[in-house]
Order: sequence, then C-alpha cells, then structure tokens
Amino acid sequence: MTRLARSSRTTAGGGRAAAAPSRRSIPALPPAARWSRSVSRRSVEPLRVPALCGARGGALGVSAAPRCLFRPAAACGGAGSGAGCGAPGPGSGGRGATARRGAVAMLGGDEFISSPPRKTVRFGGTLTEILLKYEKGDTTDFELLKHQLSDPDIKDAQIINWLHEFRTSVAYLTKELEQLVNILLKLPWLRRSREVVEEYLGFLGNLVSAQTVHLRPCLRMIVSQFVPPRITIREDDVDISDSDDDDENVSENFNTCHRALQTVARYVPSTPQFLMPILVEYFPFINKSERTLECYVHNLLRVTVYLPTLRLQILELIVEKLLKLDVSTPQQDIEDAEETANNSGSEEKSTEEGLFDMEEDEERKGNKVVSSSSERMAHPLAERLDILMTILFSYIKDVCHVDGKLNISNTKDLYRDLVSVFDKLILPTHASCHVQYFMFYICSFKLGLAEAFLDHLWKKLQDPNNPSVIRQTAGSYIGSFLARAKFIPVVTVKACLDLLVNWMHKYIDNQDTGANAYCDVALHGPFYSTCQAVFYTLIFRHKQLLDGNLRKGLSYLQSLNFERIVMCQLNPLKICIPSVVNLFAAITRKYQLVFCYTIIERNNRQFIPVVRSGTGGDLVQTCTNPLDSFFPFDPYILKRSKKTIDPLYQFWEELSAEDLENLKKPIKKGTSEDEDDDFLKGETPQNDGVVGIAPNSYESSTRSPVSSIGSPPDCFVPFPP
Repeated sequence: MTRLARSSRTTAGGGRAAAAPSRRSIPALPPAARWSRSVSRRSVEPLRVPALCGARGGALGVSAAPRCLFRPAAACGGAGSGAGCGAPGPGSGGRGATARRGAVAMLGGDEFISSPPRKTVRFGGTLTEILLKYEKGDTTDFELLKHQLSDPDIKDAQIINWLHEFRTSVAYLTKELEQLVNILLKLPWLRRSREVVEEYLGFLGNLVSAQTVHLRPCLRMIVSQFVPPRITIREDDVDISDSDDDDENVSENFNTCHRALQTVARYVPSTPQFLMPILVEYFPFINKSERTLECYVHNLLRVTVYLPTLRLQILELIVEKLLKLDVSTPQQDIEDAEETANNSGSEEKSTEEGLFDMEEDEERKGNKVVSSSSERMAHPLAERLDILMTILFSYIKDVCHVDGKLNISNTKDLYRDLVSVFDKLILPTHASCHVQYFMFYICSFKLGLAEAFLDHLWKKLQDPNNPSVIRQTAGSYIGSFLARAKFIPVVTVKACLDLLVNWMHKYIDNQDTGANAYCDVALHGPFYSTCQAVFYTLIFRHKQLLDGNLRKGLSYLQSLNFERIVMCQLNPLKICIPSVVNLFAAITRKYQLVFCYTIIERNNRQFIPVVRSGTGGDLVQTCTNPLDSFFPFDPYILKRSKKTIDPLYQFWEELSAEDLENLKKPIKKGTSEDEDDDFLKGETPQNDGVVGIAPNSYESSTRSPVSSIGSPPDCFVPFPP
C-alpha cells in the first residue's frame, strides 16, 4: 500500500515503531452491532447474529465471537463454576470446567486449564514462599518478583506460570500488597496469546471474589482499555500523539475487556456502583482524537447491554459530553468552516487524488468500505460530534428493533430513559443544535411515542410551578416538533393546536383586563412562547390543514380565533421573532383569518432602540429578540448522521414567484358567512399592489427561514407606505 511519508514514532513503552501508515488502513471495530462502527474512514455492514447461550439474538451489540458476552451475569453460572464466560470460580485453581456455548467453545477445550503450566526459568522460590518471607521482613525475593513481573520483555510462558500461582494464592494478596497487585494489573495481557488472556481472566475472577479491596483498581484497568493504545508521534520536535489505529487486534481487545468486566460483575454484584464513577473519570476530553472518543462511547454503550442498571447514567454521561461539543460548535461556525473548505478544496482536489488513488484501490481490494472525504466535517469538533451522533442513532435503532421489527417493550424502556435525559440535560440547555435529535429520532418509530413526547412538553409548558425559562423552552420544542416532524399526521397537529390555542385564550381571559395586561416578556414569557409555537406550526402546516376541503379547513382555522390573540393587550406580534411574524401575517392575510399589518406598523413606530454601555463604548441595538427563543429542530447539518434524520424531516419549501404572487391575493369570498366576517373592515391597505408582507423579509425568511429564524437579520421592518 502506498503510504505518505511520515516521521518515525515511539510507542508508549518507549520502543521504536515503524512509520505510521495512513489512517485509511485503520481496521474496523468488531461487527458486534450496527452502532459498533460508524466512522468517517470506514463503515460496517449490519450484522445478523444468531442467538448465543440460549438468549434471543439480535442487533443489541451481540458479539460475533462465540462468547457469552451479552448474557446476563446470573445466567452464566454460579461462583466457582466458571461456566458460560470461561472464568473459573474462586478456589478452582484453574481446573474449572469450561462450557461450550454456540458453535465454538470459549476456551477451545479443557486441555490448557487442565494441564500444568510450562516450566520456565525464574529466580526465587515459589510465590507462597516469597510472600511468607515478605511478611517476616525478608524483601529480597519480593523485590526480585516485582522486577520480573515488570520486565517489558516478559514471555507468555512466564506470565502464565506466575498467574497460575497467584490464582492459588489470592488469599495472601491483601491491602498491604496493593503495590504488587498494581504491577499485576499493568501486565500486558491483552496483546498476548489466547492462553495468557484466559489465565488472566481467571485470575481477575479469583482476585475480586477473594479480595474485594482490589475491585476499583481492577475496574480502572479494564476501563482504561476502552480506547486504542496511545502512541507518540513526533514531527519536527512537535508531539502529535494520537490513538494507535494500526493495531489490528483492537476489536478483539475490546471484546476481551467486556468479558473481563462481566467476569468481575458476576463475582461482585456491587460492581455497577463502583464502575460508574470510573467511567466518568476516564471519559476522554472532547479535544481528543475522533477515534478515541468514538471507541470510548461505543464501549460505554456496550456496557449498557449487560449492565442495564447503568444505562440511564451512561446515557446521561454521553449526552452531557455531546452537549459540550454541540454548544462549542455554533451552526454558523460549522457553515463557515464548510464554506471555507469548499472554496479551498477545489484547488487541492487534483493533487490529493493523485496521492491517495493507489491506497484507496488497495483498500477496496481488501473489502474495506472507506467513507468519502466529502463526508468529513471541516470543523474538527463538528466532525467528532457527527461520528458520536451516528453511533447514538444506531444504538437507539438496535435497542428498539429486534430481528428487524420494533420491540415495543424495549422501545418504551429506552424512551423513558431518553426522556429523563432530555429533562435533565437538554431542556435547560439553550440553543443546542443537534443533540436533541435523539428524541426526534426515537419518536419517529411509533406515533404513540411522538404523542407522548408532545404531551410531556405540554405538561411542562402549562405547569406554573416550572421555571418560566423551562416553560418557554417547552413551547419552542412543541412548535418546532409539530412543524418539522414529517411523521406527525394532521390530526395530531390539530389536536395540539386546539390545546395550545385554548390555553392562550384562557390566559388572555385571566390577564387581559388585569394590572399586568401589558406587553412584558418577563411576565408573560410562556404565553409568548406558545404564540410563537402556534404561528410557526401554521407557517409549516397550513397547506396540510387546508388540503382536501378548503371550506372545512378555513372553518377550522377561523375557529381558532387568531384575531383575538393578535389584538389582545399582550401584543404577541411585538415579542415574537419578526421573521415568524411576517410569514404568519402573510398567510393569515391570504386566507383572511386576521390582518396583522396595522399592528405590525404600530409596533414598529413604538419601537425604541436599546442603548447599552460596554467596554467599547455605548452600543445602540436596533434589532432585539426579547423572547430570546430558538427552534430546536432547525435543519440538521452534520453530514453523516443527517442521513438518519433527513427522511423524517419536513424541509422548508422555498416560495416560487407564483407563490409570492398568490400571497398578495386574498382568497375570494364564496359564502354569505364569509361576507359576514367584518373583522377585516377598515384594516385592508389602500394599495392593493403592495405585497402583504414587510419588504426584505422574504429574502431572510421565506427563502431559508430556518437559518434566519434563530437570529433573523431583519427585525421590526416598517410596513411599506
């Protein structure tokens, strides 16, 4: 394979390694589940896994390896039996029987465990003699033992011989010998022969069952292996260290780590409560490499399969880290980075194609699927977020679907956990762009889930005991979800509009004649947020509401009595985002539901610029958004993970010239009932040729409303004279 010239690198152990190959040659993670590998450099085909250990197979991260990796701990045999997971019980001395599960036995037979360890040359007496001497104060042989175990060139046979003796002497490994145990936990057992791995797993089982004082160090050792080994790369005396993607056994190492964790959890039932703080502690910093973050999140999600009591806490941990990435990469920064990359990419493309052609050809010959470089995000943090969101979406799908069919029980359980995470982390976070889409995605599986989510948000909105900011955010989520979720039918949209509008009318009844009947977002924030949610929903859904039977649709919209809402003393048109107000005004004018422009013009005349003092002097703000709201389901722009969202998403349809003309013309009155509607009298503008919407608002709102709705460029544009 053709490789780019790179400088030499040194492994963490100090040894010299070969020149770093291209990252395109990185091996994939094991096809344990579809969410086990979704990365820019390669992808894994969906795996159909047969049932293991008598349990139902599926896409829940079941390993293709013939192991009882995802079998519940209680079903893998009692302590001391060693059955099911290949870890002999305490006191077995390495002679426990190994049960065959699936088509292949886990240890490949009893020959290894039943046979005595190979004779190797070593210094000092037996382990028991060394430890007894140490208790009496003779430390010579003990120091020699530590030296031999710390030898980087220690052989497999030596490790097996020592581990066999340690397994029969775990009673001596008390708290006083913590230093010796730490040396044992640092043994390079993962990258050794199968015999070393199985002997080490047996040692871990014996150790934690006999000496629980060493539980935390054992868990730390296992969790530290959830990322690829670190290597040191230096270029021109600059350290650019990264994870070692060249280890072809990295996927098998992860499988073995999960076997080790299951072994420990089986012997120590309290493992989950000690494990969770360690998982938090070892979570990589968000600026670590994409590969490091990806592997760690992947392994965390695998833990939830066989330790389900930790699923909620692990999901909270993952979403918390994703939120940090999300808020650190504003949508505008991502778009700017993409634009810059596109401008410079055309010049570099021809040169780069020549460098990588041979390498890509060779990878195709090896049946590796390499994702196109066009799928990479130009913004480095956005690239990390994209990879992790892809894994999270795949995990949600795999948990909820068994054998290709939606499993209602699994889906409900996961939905409850995700709603809990949403309430705790997402709802209080302002202006996150992508992470909240995990709720959007799981709700698409079944209409009942979408309705349950809307009901959950509705309860948050109308509950006066909730903080105002939470109620306002809940309103933003309702409006954005109703407008953007393609899988929500019109009947559900109508039901939600009825709830929201009826609540708004009751609110007006209670406030419009009182002492607080004036425009103040601090007092009436939830009301304004609900108004904006209704306006936004109407903008996106009015065609569907009127489709089929125009008369019936208009009758329904008229029953909502938008006139009273718009004309009330609370004046929502002054508070809501101008781009939403302008489009709402155009649509309601076309269908003669209410005429908003007189109020918009009056609001513009009353608008007073805000003067604020800062370090750079006085700043005059003529464009403000007093509601300080956002639409959480604005377009999803991460390249890989958006493929999951796009089929479910209602995109804004740009208005054609014909549509613009139609918005100028009100529909014709066709019934006597229409003629009796006199709430528009005296409000129709004299100039019929004027477009019924403020100038310039089409450029910022109708052409691409979602990009401007969060921070519209035009605010309080005066009504045309």
